[in-house]
Amino acid sequence: MTADELPTIAVTSTPTEAMEAIERALLAGLDPEGVPPRSSVAVPAGELLLMPAAGPSHVGVKIAGVAAGNPARGLPRITGSYLLLDGPTLRPLALFDGAALTAVRTPAVTAVALRRLAVPDAAHLVLFGTGPQAYGHLDAMLAIRPLTRLTVVARSAGPARALADHARTLGLTATVGKPDAVADADIVVCATTARDPLFDGALVPAHAAVAAVGSHEPAAREVDGTLVRRSAVYVEARAAAIREAGDLLAAGWDDLFHGGPGPTNLAELVHGRATVPDDRPRLFKSVGMSWEDLAVAVELHRRHRP
Repeated sequence: MTADELPTIAVTSTPTEAMEAIERALLAGLDPEGVPPRSSVAVPAGELLLMPAAGPSHVGVKIAGVAAGNPARGLPRITGSYLLLDGPTLRPLALFDGAALTAVRTPAVTAVALRRLAVPDAAHLVLFGTGPQAYGHLDAMLAIRPLTRLTVVARSAGPARALADHARTLGLTATVGKPDAVADADIVVCATTARDPLFDGALVPAHAAVAAVGSHEPAAREVDGTLVRRSAVYVEARAAAIREAGDLLAAGWDDLFHGGPGPTNLAELVHGRATVPDDRPRLFKSVGMSWEDLAVAVELHRRHRP
């Protein structure tokens, strides 16, 4: 099959469908610790990422560009394509919009974690950021918890108001607030391009769950060491986190985990092998992994076939 003959499949998963695809992959035995690492190449416009993954039935690879100057041009910051192949033959099967796939799978991964980490009656979401990931995470959190209130925290007032307006159409009481809003949060989601902590981690209530999803760089972080040290910490995979989770590395990986195995990974959480305390915050730090793209792409391809 030539490139011209490959079907391009629209990324149309609901948060619940994408979340179920992620969970199915983990429950089927996928080990996130053994997934190939992301390759990153610096290019004049920013960063080029190559993310391959293989499963029993399919193989896939995402090529993504991260161009910091794109928003000023009216273009998405993240661009790219995803190629899905048949596992046994490596025959190309379909193409997907890489940015759209990322926008769906990242909130789904967060939802898989926070469905197990957030208190059941979580009502107040504090959301940092106003980009596609912010909107996607709002939908994903609504799919797992009975939210009634949203506080948007962002650098730019206009996009923050737009997100709050959108949330009101979903039935939420929504306002634009400041970082100290985390003191009254049940769930905090950080979906930004920040390189330094967004809020004082001492303010986060012991019952709250926090997700930091905006960075995969070891020198960038959205949460401070105070929050990390106060929290029970969960990651997609320890192998990926120790390479790329700046939020944890800046807080002192060895000091945090004392030479032990490190934080609980997502497979352990999904399989019920993790401790989830109720006397301190629960922090989920994700960096984005290739197996997540593959899980969602396989489900989309399955639904697309006649």
